[in-house]
Amino acid sequence: MPEQLIYAMEVFLNGLMAGVLYALVALGFVLIFKASGIFNYAQGVMALFSALTLVGIMDGQVPFSHIINAVFGTEIHHFGWHVPALLAILLTMAVMVLFAWLVQRYIFKHLVGQEPIILFMATIGLAYFLEGVGDLMWGSEIKKLDVGLPQGINLPIETFTDGIFGYGFFIGNLDLVATAIAILLVAALVIFSQYSKEGRAMRAVADDHQAALSVGVSLNFIWIMVWSVAGFVALVAGIMWGTNSGVQFSLSLIALKALPVLMLGGFTSIPGAIVGGLIIGVGEKLFEFAIGPMVGGATENWFAYVLALIFLVFRPQGLFGEKIIERV
Repeated sequence: MPEQLIYAMEVFLNGLMAGVLYALVALGFVLIFKASGIFNYAQGVMALFSALTLVGIMDGQVPFSHIINAVFGTEIHHFGWHVPALLAILLTMAVMVLFAWLVQRYIFKHLVGQEPIILFMATIGLAYFLEGVGDLMWGSEIKKLDVGLPQGINLPIETFTDGIFGYGFFIGNLDLVATAIAILLVAALVIFSQYSKEGRAMRAVADDHQAALSVGVSLNFIWIMVWSVAGFVALVAGIMWGTNSGVQFSLSLIALKALPVLMLGGFTSIPGAIVGGLIIGVGEKLFEFAIGPMVGGATENWFAYVLALIFLVFRPQGLFGEKIIERV
């Protein structure tokens, strides 16, 4: 088998794995947009905050230790214990549910019926606030996250050349786990949104807040539920990205890579988030492999946005999004 074809296969598979991670972030955007019509700019920061909280709980770190030490002149940084990964994940999820309740209670409860741009601006403020709180609570240094997921490389995929082993490549264990988790998560979310009573209520709220209220749908419950689920998705994404590259504040920028994913898949489609993520992941890797050397490289920084721009011109609703027709 030609050497270039082997490299292309490796690039393709790596693109699939990267696309899964993009899609996990995009899922949080889709969930909140489907339920409230809000484009949640804070989704990437939620992934960062959940990962920071998980590491802090696992390591027994004292929240706001820098402020406490500055005010009281102490040198307290850790409680002196370590929390098992599973318990730490459950505690982090409880923190994200509390966050969802606070967001609904003190922000979006007062913005029912407002223009989408006002809701969007609220999520921008929420993103910067949450990033600052995460810094104050857990510190800004890069943290290692290990929840027991398999890492390293899997068995090599070898190819034959003239009867002997020739070029081969490896697949990361973490990438395989992330793919399996993403498949299960998407299946569960699709079943929930399409076939459960809460899922139907979620779609009703997205269509019209006031109409949903008039038929007895509780906006408070739906929005808390949706932000909690989005927090769980952010936690899963934060675990995958944090395990792969460490928990650092640049993690919040993954939200920017999720934007082209949403434009391709559609803002209202859960399967579209996955398909869009895979297209972006594979497309940017193959484009860099095939075209990058001809144009000086670094095409991964802009390929996704150019592809999204093309979709906006010819299919604004994305591959799976709903085409909205407004009567005037």
